[in-house]
Amino acid sequence: MAHEFDAIVVGSGITGGWAAKELTEAGLKVLMIERGRDIQHGDYPRETKAPWDLPFRGEGDQTLYTSDYAVQRLNRHFTEFTQDHFVNDRENPYVTADDTRFTWFRSYQLGGRSLTWGRQCYRWSDYDFGANARDGRGTDWPIRYADLAPWYDKVESFVGVSGAHEGLAQLPDGKFQPAMALNVVELAMRERIRAKWPERVLTIGRTANMTEAKPDEGRANCQYRSICARGCSYGAYFSTQSSTLPAATKTGRLTVMTDKVVEAIDYDPATRRVTGVRFIDTKTKARGMATARLVFLNAGAFNSVHVLLNSANAAMPHGLGNSSGVLGTHIMDHANTLSGLAEVPGFEAHTTFGNRPTGIVIPRFRNMDRLDGRGHTRGFSYQGGALQSGWTRGKREAGFGTDFKHDLREAGAWRMVLVGFVECMPRATNRLTLDRTRTDANGLPLLKVDFAFGAEEHAGMVEAHETAKEMLEAAGGRFLFGSTEPGAGGTAIHEMGGARMGHDPATSVLNKWSQAHDVANLFVTDGAQMSSSACQNPSLTYMALTARAAHAAVGMLREGLI
Repeated sequence: MAHEFDAIVVGSGITGGWAAKELTEAGLKVLMIERGRDIQHGDYPRETKAPWDLPFRGEGDQTLYTSDYAVQRLNRHFTEFTQDHFVNDRENPYVTADDTRFTWFRSYQLGGRSLTWGRQCYRWSDYDFGANARDGRGTDWPIRYADLAPWYDKVESFVGVSGAHEGLAQLPDGKFQPAMALNVVELAMRERIRAKWPERVLTIGRTANMTEAKPDEGRANCQYRSICARGCSYGAYFSTQSSTLPAATKTGRLTVMTDKVVEAIDYDPATRRVTGVRFIDTKTKARGMATARLVFLNAGAFNSVHVLLNSANAAMPHGLGNSSGVLGTHIMDHANTLSGLAEVPGFEAHTTFGNRPTGIVIPRFRNMDRLDGRGHTRGFSYQGGALQSGWTRGKREAGFGTDFKHDLREAGAWRMVLVGFVECMPRATNRLTLDRTRTDANGLPLLKVDFAFGAEEHAGMVEAHETAKEMLEAAGGRFLFGSTEPGAGGTAIHEMGGARMGHDPATSVLNKWSQAHDVANLFVTDGAQMSSSACQNPSLTYMALTARAAHAAVGMLREGLI
């Protein structure tokens, strides 16, 4: 049959942008379909607004937030400045099981969450890719670090990741731009912690905020504003709009459709191939379709699973590519909480200027060459940083009068924050299903989330808290507070799994190329493909896997294999 396109990419976020770039640059005619509205690079109307320029001075309409943004308002990047970059929860509902707490943070627009992400970029190591095989939990990854290393190189070089080389096996170094600087307290804490525990390394967060410009790509270096989720006209942080979309558009082989939600992927049982997608115009509710020789699913982990489940047909009644029966299962999100907060005396004469858009990270140091975790077999890491309180501390501290107001003009005490991120185990009971008794505004069944953290995550949270307290006090801090209770699922904004990779088609959905075992011309390269969660941010790995899969798919297409 004649196809309108060589490839269709569903979704325009971090991985969708990469799929479009790689496929068009390889010579394919590509359609990118995005369910949200169009946003052009630089069209960020609240990017440079001052609080007094907004109706609610940046705090937002709380009545509106209660009715329409009950979940999204819990995201730390959600403010009156950024609210247009998040979904309306009332218009985009989902369902949770009775015993499930899950906050699903979403951004439905061109660029997806690439406009609102935290930009932390960490490579995974074989401690991560080999974890399932090591302790027998989940299914073994069909790849190892060596398979992905050159694709990490490619992605980091193009994205523009700043960071410091540390020579750590558990957090491999990459192709970095010059690192942003640790502040004076962080430098002191780094040295004090490492003096007692040489295996524990505090380093600057590796972030997709450029410290060196890329003038040939129209991207400037970071301006240290730390208002990234508003959108960055400088192109200083990686987003689809600033980076991959211009590259794909430059080829002349990309077509972009916005305001179109994919209802299902069409499948031909005679050829055992997908033939294209069916979509709904979110404004007019009109239906349409497009055909292609291959499909890349990049709608975001949970939405991609939704599309696959909703693509059930006579040949595959339990969901497209689901002969294994594991589609929708083994979803994950990092267990995380404020593990430790301490006041650090002795630095009152020091202060900082500017707003560095990244914090610190202390990479995993548990359960590496030997199992030494207390009640858990995986790892945990910390993110956070040293912060100096400003005049807003007056809301919490006692005082009044002229002298009190005068004191608030000066910088206050330094505090060190450590937020623990604990690896989430892959469990069949943590899963996604479709609730076909309830539908959204487009007539599509709602997604239902069943999720809970287990004994391993809770044990990791307890140890992360105890260890944070131990380190902060040993480094001269006065410990103030810490928690052992993880936030609700989804609060790490690292939801993944549901269409996992594996060696065996009987126990996994995708093979080592992110290609469906059951459907040779279907690739799923967002977070849905993940077989384990590690304890570091996954976005860089998503992008590397996408670039690798696109390269493989083009080769298969040219060889007539798909």
